Amino acid sequence: MTGKKAATKDSKGKINNRPDWDTYFLDIVEVVSRRSTCRRRSVGAGLVRDRRILATGYNGAPSKLKHCLDIGCLREQLNVPSGERHELCRGLHAEQNVIIQAALHGVITKGSTLYCTNQPCVICAKMIINAGIVRIVIRDDYSDPLAAQMLEEAGISVIQL
Repeated sequence: MTGKKAATKDSKGKINNRPDWDTYFLDIVEVVSRRSTCRRRSVGAGLVRDRRILATGYNGAPSKLKHCLDIGCLREQLNVPSGERHELCRGLHAEQNVIIQAALHGVITKGSTLYCTNQPCVICAKMIINAGIVRIVIRDDYSDPLAAQMLEEAGISVIQL
């Protein structure tokens, strides 16, 4: 798919600006990203199968823990560059959270499409592969060549709109 559908006219001449399915679900995960509690980047994710939302997730601290918005960011304090030393973060990535939410509620992820505001990192790519997700649609890039290579090797297409 290639992004937003061009305006067309229906049989009565009325203009139709409906987004295609990929754009529709990316727009939804963009709203989900607004729940992020990360001080550095807001990311949203959603799992979809048969045009139905299975679960959503955003990046932030685990349930019942204090949020980085409230207590500060260790990675900022240590000047850790983006994409490095993920273990020094209190938060879960949106992709991790959406897979965990599906598992928590007994939702099968196999055969689903992941919609995400950003390209997954290598840690998330490994989880996506093992979760049986078959396709990823992203809005923004995130430079992680190893993640891209692993997803390609696993036969998971990544489409950027």
